[in-house]
Amino acid sequence: MDAIEKAIRNALEKGNAEDRAFRERVYRSAFAALDRALQANPGVTVEVAIKRRKAIQEKITEIESEFLPAVPGVAPRIDAIDAPAAETAAGAAPAVEAGPKAPSVPSPAVTVDGPVQAASGAPRSRVLPVVPDIMPDATLPGAPAIDMSAAAAPGAATEVAPDRDERRIRGRRLPLTAIFLTVTLLAAVGIGLFFAVQTGVFKSAAELNTAPPEAPPTVEDDDFTPADGANAPAKPGAADQSRDWINVFSPADPTHVAAPSDAKAEVMRDDAGSFLRIQSGASGSAIAFDVGQGVLEKLAGKHAVFDIIARAEDGKDTQISVDCNFGELGDCGRKRYAVGQQRNEYLFDVKFPDKRPGSAGTIAINSDFDKQGKAVNVYEIRVSIEP
Repeated sequence: MDAIEKAIRNALEKGNAEDRAFRERVYRSAFAALDRALQANPGVTVEVAIKRRKAIQEKITEIESEFLPAVPGVAPRIDAIDAPAAETAAGAAPAVEAGPKAPSVPSPAVTVDGPVQAASGAPRSRVLPVVPDIMPDATLPGAPAIDMSAAAAPGAATEVAPDRDERRIRGRRLPLTAIFLTVTLLAAVGIGLFFAVQTGVFKSAAELNTAPPEAPPTVEDDDFTPADGANAPAKPGAADQSRDWINVFSPADPTHVAAPSDAKAEVMRDDAGSFLRIQSGASGSAIAFDVGQGVLEKLAGKHAVFDIIARAEDGKDTQISVDCNFGELGDCGRKRYAVGQQRNEYLFDVKFPDKRPGSAGTIAINSDFDKQGKAVNVYEIRVSIEP
């Protein structure tokens, strides 16, 4: 029970609550007490005062409905009643103006609860009383004193509660706002991560280095010659100072070259001189260069160094593979070299067994290890014996 209802009911218990005139004096006294309390509290705004008076009107209407019997012949709803006429019919005392008044609100229309079935079976309605709009600033004769100071204080329980639907609406807005903000933040974080991945923020320096590797990849079971090894490509003429070279192949005599059906071998010339342009076929077949039996006889039991002088076709760096078949003197193993645009010497050494070769041998060159049809210009193949 709130402060307003408790104060009014306590006042009604001090007299004959069944007497309508007494009840109206109590109601008027309650309004007068509220007005005094509002005037004594300077911190109360006009809006708060209106809410306090509205709360009393609603509470009086609720209490008064408990004392009214069913009345026949009343319309379902009455828009308005002349308050002074109703008071005169009930024998209420006239209102007495005393002192300044607190802000007032218009009188609510008399409300009908709805039809009530009487004992006779005829439909009837209950009529709620008119609540006076303006109350005197003094306690009416015959009405007990009522203390409304608690009801007039700011933040008291007499303040009219907001509409429940509005509270539900406001309650739903907060979660929707929080969800919207959360989704927006997640989207911003996701976009930031996407751009970070695209721009390589999380990549290491090795992953960001997309340049071709300095050394070509090796192939299993291949003897790939490193750039700084003993068999590395040498500058043209660098090995001529201390070696006696034996010619194995020269473009002047291409008859000792064999090319399979899907490979090509053609003598050409450039500023560096004559050369044989070889191009392996799609099958990866190699072009074979003869190593005469007389040459192998000079190499038997010796440590020999072979030198292939070549360069790649203009604008098409390639990788070549070299295989040897020296008959009874064995082979040289598979060699692989990266051949660029400059003319270079590609060296490899072989230690021959001390036996007599029964036939000539061959050096087979595949011009493109990746089988992309790239060509190589071979200027010379020669061999020397290590001292």
